[in-house]
Amino acid sequence: MTTIETTAITVELPEAFDTRWSRLPGIQVDGRRITIDPAEYFFRFESHTWLVADWELVKSQLMDVQETAESAVEQLALDFIKAHGESTSDAARVLATAYEVYAYLFRDEHLASLGLSQITAEHLRMLREAATLMALNKVELDGHISNVGPCWFFPAATSVVFDLDEEMGGLLDEVYHGGWFNEHRRIESIKAHAALGGRLVHGCQSVPDQSGGVVAPYGASMATFRDDLAAFKDGWIEQVYAHRVTDPA
Repeated sequence: MTTIETTAITVELPEAFDTRWSRLPGIQVDGRRITIDPAEYFFRFESHTWLVADWELVKSQLMDVQETAESAVEQLALDFIKAHGESTSDAARVLATAYEVYAYLFRDEHLASLGLSQITAEHLRMLREAATLMALNKVELDGHISNVGPCWFFPAATSVVFDLDEEMGGLLDEVYHGGWFNEHRRIESIKAHAALGGRLVHGCQSVPDQSGGVVAPYGASMATFRDDLAAFKDGWIEQVYAHRVTDPA
């Protein structure tokens, strides 16, 4: 593991998180308060700055803007980030912003149109929690992956924390990175992720590969990203699964 010296990250969020997140090293949950010890939690932690934008500003100035033949939704998001993005070393702010983003993207009203009867409001809560923690992962503009925590490997982390079997863990992962399987949700996701300074990208084509995802800055080298991820993912996925509880009763 590569890490920089840093103090514990503490944030209080609007929603109490599942206490089973404490199964993973370096994270403690006390109701709505989450404390992360970066030295224990991250596999790689080389950067303590992130790019964020005010969520209320995203909602009021970007979410209702429509793309045109001259300006695609990705360009709208990029322009917004350029105008309103701020660099922050406050990890709690990143987590608080991410919570708002994913509370919006994984809201219960979408369940009826999802077309997957197996996915419930409880599963959406799992998605909100895991995706919020994922926001501390980071990719640099040159494509180097600077921060990697357990939630990079979404199915592995959720199986450990929520005792999901492989089938349900994979299905939840598909909902997470599939844009809810339609273009409307994808467009909504691109706009919402402007609050986290980039777009959601994945190192895998589908669940079986399980290479995870991250909010990466526009313009980041995806070739370097792919090669860096391939070099470490198998060993770190194995380490996440090592914390799985064999008898969760």
